[in-house]
Amino acid sequence: MLVTGRLILRSFGPGYRVGRLLAAAPAVPVADAVRLAAGDKRRIVRIRGRIDSDAEFEDAAHRPLVLRRTRVQLWRDGRWETVDDQRELVPFTVGESLDAIQVDGAALHAGLVVMPRDAVGTAADLPGRVPPGTPPDTPTRVRIEQLSSVEHAIVIGVPGLDAAGEPRITEGLGRPLVLTTLEPEEAMRLLGGGDRARAAVATVLLVGGPIIAGLAIAWGVVGALS
Repeated sequence: MLVTGRLILRSFGPGYRVGRLLAAAPAVPVADAVRLAAGDKRRIVRIRGRIDSDAEFEDAAHRPLVLRRTRVQLWRDGRWETVDDQRELVPFTVGESLDAIQVDGAALHAGLVVMPRDAVGTAADLPGRVPPGTPPDTPTRVRIEQLSSVEHAIVIGVPGLDAAGEPRITEGLGRPLVLTTLEPEEAMRLLGGGDRARAAVATVLLVGGPIIAGLAIAWGVVGALS
C-alpha cells in the first residue's frame, strides 16, 4: 500500500516535489531568511510576504507585473507538450514589514504555482508559433502565468548571497525554488490538476498502510504472548 501510494503521487510529475515542499518546508520570518543568507549553513525555508520591484511592467489590464511566462502547448499523446516557452522578468523581492529578500525569478520553473490564464484553439490559430509541419487542426493551448507586485506570495527555497553579495532566495539542496500566490491547499489542488480521485486514493493508501502494519504487529505480539 505504501509503495503503491507513493507511485501514484509520483505520477503527478514535478508537482509532487513541489507539493511536498509546500506541505513540509519550515516557515520563518523574512528577517530570519536574510540572516540565513549571510551565514554558512544552507537550509530550505518558507517565507511569506508582498512582492515588490522598482522595474515593474504592465499587462493589458495595467497591472504592475514582475514576471510573465507564456507557453504555447500542443496536445500530443494524451498530454500538453510545450513547444514555445517565453518569459518576461524583472528583479523583485518578497518583503515583510521592513525586511525584504531578492527572489531568483530565473530559477522559477515547475515551482511557479499561480492561477493560469488559458486560451485554447488549434495550430491554425498560431501561425509561426508552432513547429513547421504541425497539422492545422492540432489542439493548442496558450498558457500565461504571471506575478504582480500587488500580490502576496509564499516562497520556498534556500537563502544565500548573489554575485553582488545581496541576500537572495533560490533553488538548492536538490530542491526547486517554489513561489505561489495561492494558499497551500489551493496550490496543491492546482498541482494535482484537479484529479482529486487519484490524490484521494494515494492518501488512503499512505495512511492505511501504516495502520494495517501496526495492527499486524499488534496481532503478532498478542499471538506470541498467548
